[in-house]
Amino acid sequence: MATDRPAGVLFDVDGTLVDTTYLHTVSWWEALRQTEQPVPMAVVHRSIGMGSDKLLDHLLGPERDRDADSKLRDAHDTLYAEYWERLTPLPRAADLLRACAERGLRVVLATSASEPEVAALRQALAADDVIDTVTSSADAQQSKPAPDILVAALEQSGLTAERVVFVGDSVWDVAAAGALNIPCVGLTCGGTSRGELAGAGAVAVYDDPAALLHELADSPLTRPR
Repeated sequence: MATDRPAGVLFDVDGTLVDTTYLHTVSWWEALRQTEQPVPMAVVHRSIGMGSDKLLDHLLGPERDRDADSKLRDAHDTLYAEYWERLTPLPRAADLLRACAERGLRVVLATSASEPEVAALRQALAADDVIDTVTSSADAQQSKPAPDILVAALEQSGLTAERVVFVGDSVWDVAAAGALNIPCVGLTCGGTSRGELAGAGAVAVYDDPAALLHELADSPLTRPR
């Protein structure tokens, strides 16, 4: 039945639509190095997709001295902001959003980036004409893998978990969607492998937005759930 088809698509942005995963990795790596808490880049990369609070717990342990957390976050934000003018969308990301909108799907950016970062990401995407709703870190008490940002995206867009699909690039995205029983489509362009995304519960995995766009007509974004 037509009513079984998704009414909207929630998109993660960092690493899913805009090529930022490794920029965040380098920025966190340098912030940690500056505070004499070095962590290998490969380990940092595995944590990208979490919010800063959970990321630091994951990298440094929950029993750490938290007095330096604000300094670490500020250092990361300053380092990452140096890239804003050079942010690049992943292949055909804007075309994917427009194709979803053309099929009657509401396009929602479910991101926990800060409001200034969201502005830079939207500028890089250049697809505001088809974006229905956008969240930011101010909309969630807990970051992924908690589902708070997805709950906020649903509330702000007026969509329901039963009528949406989420598209993300990390196992933390898959976990957040799973907490709400929302199917999650994984993209490997954030650096997480097909096997890891599928193993975490992604209902389908594609290389990048261009690959998903190519298969859109037969993807979970348009098929009945």
